[in-house]
Amino acid sequence: MIRIANAPVSYGAFEQTVGVLPNVPEAELVLDAIAAAGYEGTELGPYGYFGTDRALHAALERHGLELAGAFVELDFGGAELAELAPLEATLDVLQPYGALPILSDTGPRDGPVDLDGVARAADLARRRGLEPVFHHHMGTRVQTPAEIERLLDGTDVALLLDTGHLVAGGGDPVQALHAWAERVRHVHVKDVSQRIIRDASDWDEAWRRGAFCELGTGDVDLAAFFTALDGYDGWLVVEQDWFPQHGEDPQEHVAAQRRNRAWLRKHAGI
Repeated sequence: MIRIANAPVSYGAFEQTVGVLPNVPEAELVLDAIAAAGYEGTELGPYGYFGTDRALHAALERHGLELAGAFVELDFGGAELAELAPLEATLDVLQPYGALPILSDTGPRDGPVDLDGVARAADLARRRGLEPVFHHHMGTRVQTPAEIERLLDGTDVALLLDTGHLVAGGGDPVQALHAWAERVRHVHVKDVSQRIIRDASDWDEAWRRGAFCELGTGDVDLAAFFTALDGYDGWLVVEQDWFPQHGEDPQEHVAAQRRNRAWLRKHAGI
């Protein structure tokens, strides 16, 4: 059964903005918006943004939402994985919910990902009773289809398949499902504008300029993807990364997430 969630990054709240930019919406507004749009769950967002322990439990319960997972960036660039404390802290939050730890490399793209480091991080999560997934991501050492293949061949970690990041990285989500279906345990559904990527000087500029667009308005063949997704059992998380710009109104992005939820009902029947 597919369950639909959203994430704070769709509303401009993530590690690079919370506590940094002035127009990032408060956590309560984001939770209200996610629930009002009809999503069943949310990912955690930046550590502490929704609270921890009892405060987090109360916030989720108040809005009738479940916790789907949490994104954890680690430096998988060398033979020694330098710092696991962020993962430890996130596992403490996730454990009562049985939610997914989402591992990702921090980048930069200066060589291959350290597979032993990925295995060590996965083992830590498993010792805490949680099965992790790995998020391929633009700007990191696991960006292209070949780099994803290397990760899957060299580890036993499950995959978070992200439609937008995959297309931006030169891949095809439908081919990815056919090739990696047995390893896909979590899905981020995004649309992406190749025009914005082409017109930008680099990925960071494209991302900040809104390369991830509303569902059905970009270059991902979402109709074919949802046909190929038949039989998937797990969370499907809508993400439309927004980097707040000066003067932008968060309510515009609240409305966009309502439209994304409506798009899924109309075009994917979920």
